[in-house]
Amino acid sequence: TADGTPVAWTLRKLGYVNQERINGPDLMHKYCDRAAANGQKIFLYGNEESTVKRLIEKLLCRFPGLQIAGSITPPFRELSAQEDQQIVNEINDSGAQVVFVSLGCPKQEKWMAAHAGRIHAVMVGVGAAFDYHAGTIKRAPLWMQRVGLEWLYRLGSEPRRLWRRYLVTNTAFIFGAVRQLIGSRNA
Repeated sequence: TADGTPVAWTLRKLGYVNQERINGPDLMHKYCDRAAANGQKIFLYGNEESTVKRLIEKLLCRFPGLQIAGSITPPFRELSAQEDQQIVNEINDSGAQVVFVSLGCPKQEKWMAAHAGRIHAVMVGVGAAFDYHAGTIKRAPLWMQRVGLEWLYRLGSEPRRLWRRYLVTNTAFIFGAVRQLIGSRNA
């Protein structure tokens, strides 16, 4: 999913003219609505226990038919092979069709890649969605989201935590996107 306005812009330039931004928080919210209506189970993986507890309360209030098959808030350290296998078993045994992963970028992407084929559900990295939906972090104003500046709002909200991520990943994205756009025009 194009979780970022610059990603959607780049895809449009590459010929995917109808590509919209599909961010984790909105995708999670829309899917929970559908899952509640269709009887599908979700699983929540990541973040802090207090946030997830609050998130579950808010999701069940907002989507009364939602089936939350389980949740795990892993420790902020490397897991042992045994701990990791226990997590995989718990998620698989839950019967969840979708696992929302909220570990932050790039940790959640690495976790999902490492568990591809082991977790028997669709895994969706949703970044700060748990915090937004639980109400522990305020989301950027809608106008900032629409014009591609949500990252700037987040950087202003948590500069010590996010400055390196945005400096490194945004710069790498810009160079990669320019290289790909130039290559597609030469092809």
